[in-house]
Amino acid sequence: EVQLQASGGGLVQAGGSLRLSCAFSGFTDDHYAIGWFRQAPGKEREGVSCISSDGDTSSSDSVKGRFTISTNRAKNTVYLRMNSLKPEDTAVYYCGVLMRWSSCPVGLGMDYWGQGTQVTVSS
Repeated sequence: EVQLQASGGGLVQAGGSLRLSCAFSGFTDDHYAIGWFRQAPGKEREGVSCISSDGDTSSSDSVKGRFTISTNRAKNTVYLRMNSLKPEDTAVYYCGVLMRWSSCPVGLGMDYWGQGTQVTVSS
């Protein structure tokens, strides 16, 4: 059974940093792409960053230079390091996986989703 567990959210002041983790398990294919997405109140879910099993990465223009996605294969975990956080980064952050795919970016049509983790940035 494929599972993704997102964690690491919290409350931080503007300019601060957080690191989100997405622990995954049960993958049956060596090719996949894991994406971080976010959804703010009243807004649609949007892609933030992506990393594939082949090492391809991408980030949205709104977070480039501030957010970094990485993976620890030994721990089956993908991280999203978020620096210079802004109030507009406030959202519920989700990780999702697209199986049998090895390039980024990815859209919202993920095969599996983890539960969200709340990130709140105060001004």
